[in-house]
Amino acid sequence: MSDAPILTAVVRRDRGIVAAVLALACALAWAWLIAQARQMSASPAMASMPGMGPMPGMAGMAPAAVTPAYVASAFVMWTLMMVAMMLPSAAPMILTYARFAGGTKAQGGALAPTLLFAAVYLVVWAGFSALAAAAQAGLVQTGAISATRLAFGDRRIAGALLIAAGLYQLTPIKRACLGQCQAPLGFIMQRWRPGWRGALRLGFAHAIVCVGCCWALMALLFVGGVMSLAWVAALALIVLIEKVAPIGQRGAWIIGAAAVAAGFALIAGLPVPIP
Repeated sequence: MSDAPILTAVVRRDRGIVAAVLALACALAWAWLIAQARQMSASPAMASMPGMGPMPGMAGMAPAAVTPAYVASAFVMWTLMMVAMMLPSAAPMILTYARFAGGTKAQGGALAPTLLFAAVYLVVWAGFSALAAAAQAGLVQTGAISATRLAFGDRRIAGALLIAAGLYQLTPIKRACLGQCQAPLGFIMQRWRPGWRGALRLGFAHAIVCVGCCWALMALLFVGGVMSLAWVAALALIVLIEKVAPIGQRGAWIIGAAAVAAGFALIAGLPVPIP
């Protein structure tokens, strides 16, 4: 008697568990961001009270001087923010991997390798978060960004960053990375290797492609404000639309053109509807 129905049931179960884990991780990260945003709006003065050291969440991230504890707190914030912003758009790739990982008896099920695949993806984004936290600390130290809102106060600098991010949307690197993110099946089929080594390699490759696709959009958090939940949600939605919606490369070009136009408007002193 064929054991194909059993294998199919196991694959479906494992994919269901993976989907539940992704949804839970994303929900917890967003819950943390919302809680911190509410804490910040309820007591905005706490962040700049003299004598207060950095707290573990957003509301305490405005020290008089940048300290290792501040950088660590910023790293935690950025990492959780990347989980909240990037996991929804990465879910199709992760679940596609789960289907392949559970497709053979030799693989031993989809759950463990898929969770490893997703973990490697998040570790790479944690590395990006470390760089972003260091950049944030330097910008706060020099006064280039507000210590409470974490956004550029100079419209010309914010506008230049918008223009740079918009132009990046039109580059061949962006086009190549986005194309691979938009085609999970093709990406997995081209690079498929079984076992935990295959999961590591594929998870790392996917993460690098994803960072290459989205790093400039993430840099725009310093335009609308890292502390602005509406801006964080808007950028997360843009990333999701780019990768999942059937708009192809045109979507990236439209977003890029809008960013360039908004950048020039900021520099010219015109009102720009940034959340």
